[in-house]
Parts: sequence; C-alpha cells; structure tokens
Amino acid sequence: MIRTIKSGEAQRPLPPGPRLPSPVQTAIFTWKRQLWASRLREKYGDVVALKVFPWGPVILVFKAEYIGAMFGSPPSRFHGGEGNRVLVPVFGEHALITSDGDQHRRLRKTLAPLFGKAAVRGYQDAVRELTERELERWPIGRPFKSLDRCRVLILDIIWRVIFGLDDSPDDGRLRRLVGRLPVVDLVILMGLNSPRARRFGPWRRAAKMLDRMDALLYEAIERRKAAPDLPQRTDVLSRLISLEGAERLRPVEIRDQVVTLLFAGHEPTATALAWTLHELARNPRVASDATRAALINDSAYLEAVVKESLRRRPAIFESIWTLAEDVELAGLRLTKGATVMPMLGVVHSDPANYRAPDEFRPERFLEDEIPPHAFIPFGGGARRCIGAHLSVMQATEVLRVLLSSRVITTDLDKPEEPVARNVTISPGEGARIIVRPLAEIRREPS
Repeated sequence: MIRTIKSGEAQRPLPPGPRLPSPVQTAIFTWKRQLWASRLREKYGDVVALKVFPWGPVILVFKAEYIGAMFGSPPSRFHGGEGNRVLVPVFGEHALITSDGDQHRRLRKTLAPLFGKAAVRGYQDAVRELTERELERWPIGRPFKSLDRCRVLILDIIWRVIFGLDDSPDDGRLRRLVGRLPVVDLVILMGLNSPRARRFGPWRRAAKMLDRMDALLYEAIERRKAAPDLPQRTDVLSRLISLEGAERLRPVEIRDQVVTLLFAGHEPTATALAWTLHELARNPRVASDATRAALINDSAYLEAVVKESLRRRPAIFESIWTLAEDVELAGLRLTKGATVMPMLGVVHSDPANYRAPDEFRPERFLEDEIPPHAFIPFGGGARRCIGAHLSVMQATEVLRVLLSSRVITTDLDKPEEPVARNVTISPGEGARIIVRPLAEIRREPS
C-alpha cells in the first residue's frame, strides 16, 4: 500500500493536480478547501498534488484505505511536527503538535496519561457546573449565535482543566489575552512566520499580545511552583510542574504545552459543539431522542450524537504531515519534503464509508460497523490528538446539561454554509439557534 522508494528504482509518476498559479491555489485552499477538495477528487482521483503557501508541494489524500496506511507507517516516515511548523510562532518549538522524533515520543508519553479516559472522567463535574452557569446567560426565545457562547463555555472548561481554581489578578489578564488573540486565523498565523510581516498591522499587534501572554504565563508557572498545595492539585499545570526525573519539563516546555492546550483544545471543540447544536436544531427527531437520553443519563446516545456531528461537520478538515523520504502510494511517487494532508472531511462524507452520508443519524455509531480509518476527526497513528477523550466528554456533558432543561430550534430555513475563516471549518451564521425551557414546551397542548 505504501512503501519507501529505494535509490535506483524506476521512478513512479507524480500525483496529478491543477495547474493554477500557486497564489491562486493558496487562496482557494485557505478559504474554500472544504468545497474544493471534493471537486479535486472527482477530477484527479484519490491522491492530488497542489502548491500551497507556506508548505509548497502539498499532497491531498482522500481514500480511507490510503490514510490508514499512512497512520500505520513508522513515525520516522511522516513528520507531523514539521508539517505543523506554521504553528511554531504561537505554540512554540517544544509543543507536542510541533515536535517529531525523540522529543515527540517523550512528550506524548508524558502528556497522554493526563488525558486518558480515567483522568478525563475527573473533569465531568466541573464541565457540568460551568455549563449550568453558562446557560444562565443564554437568551430565551430569541435567536443568537451559539458559536460565540460555545467559545466562552469551552474556554471556561479548558481553563479549569489547565489551571484549576486560581483567582490571581494575573489570571484575569491572561485569560482576556487568550480570548482576544486571533491566532487561529490562518492569515495571522502565516504572517507571524514572517519577520517582515510581524512589523506591520494585525501581525504586529498579535506579536505584541503573544509577548504579553508569554510573560504572564511564565509568572503563573513560577507562582504555581511556590504553591503550598502543589502536590495535592490535579489541574494540568500543577501536574506538569510536578513531573520528576526524565519526564521533568523545563519552563519553556511547560509554556508550550499550556499554550497548545489553550488554543488547540479550545477553538476546535467549541466549533464542534456549535455544529452539534446546529444539527440538533434542524433534526427534531434526533433532538427529541437526545433529550430523552439526557433525562435518563443515556451517555451512549449522547456520545453518538457528538460523534455523528464530528463526522458530518468536522471542525478540522485535514491533518498535516511532512514526508521524510520518497514513498510510493497508490502507484504514485510522493517526494521527500512534500506536505501530505489526509482529508478527514472528505473521508467522513464518502458513500463508500457511510450509508446515506448526508443524513444526520447518530444511530450509525451504535448500530453500524464503521470501516477502519473512516472516522478520524482527531487524526490517527502516532499523531492522534491526545485530547480526543476530553473533547468528546466535554461536548457530551454539555448536551446532557443543556437538553435536560432546554429545547433547541432555529429561525433559519436552510442549514448554514461551512466557512473556513480560520484553521477550523465553522457555521457561516455562527450556528444560530433559539432555546426555550423544556418545561414550557411540555406544558403546551398537543
């Protein structure tokens, strides 16, 4: 399926692709990739070559079988950290997502236990508490953009997971900075990688905010080191600081993991939750079943709702890996240094993988057999997101609290268009919904 091309072998053909100028391909990919991807597959096949800044040669892979072969390859063949170099100005050189080789293995071994199923269950009560508090702020009976409120809620949750209960004045300043930084905007990210661009306009402002954020983070790390209750604390920051021996992290490494968790654990999860609310508002039968599940604590069905939303409306549309050697895939030559992108969103909507893929049907995750590597919202292999359990748990518990007391509808006739305003694919109208008290609906005459 996939193998290294040895020196002296006859050359395989390169993947086909459009001949548009690189700036045009970059613009279309940045803002319309979720629409362009399917058209590219129809025209060129399951493996397609592009030229996209800042990566240069980009290989899109659409077939689940090929992506599974990539996920099963030795980590030395595909470098996920190198593929995510665009994130370094924000996440840092030592973040799990920007690391490869020995550093990646060490960090993953250290961080994975903090986000295993057992650890994540310990945060459920906090998620419910923060959700109940947030719901008090939602308007009743009039439309609002749920994506905005989901961003606030998920930041509340991820903040509690990382920092625990901390009422320091600097905590408020740091949180405001994190909420204002536009670092999930692809244009901002690309500009932060250019020393020249960092001197101007939005990139200059973003760079200054990053500097202020870093100063506050390092102060928070030093303050937490001196906390008398450090050994008893269970938040992520305290546990990172408490690591000993070969697992011990330097302050810059702690900083990079915290920043990665703040941003990678915030925007994608908030967007995924907003898409879930968007789908429930447009599918009364599923919403009714989900409400029943919330009232009887049927976690399996609620989790299936979350997974079906992740399948049908993936917030992250592609993974990003860099080839460390020339390989053959599907009879084609992929050259060393090329960026390879498994197109998760296309796999999730492929009729070869899912029956009636355009339907929102959570039951498929309870009844159907999902083909291998056909459900990959968190990537796979050695680069699978370590926060996957936390993300699904958060969305599931938010639904449990929300649907136990509210009914979701919408005033829009059509589904919202997916738009690529940043690294995530978001609902075009902000997942506009209307909520009403469940008790009020039950009192209405049938």
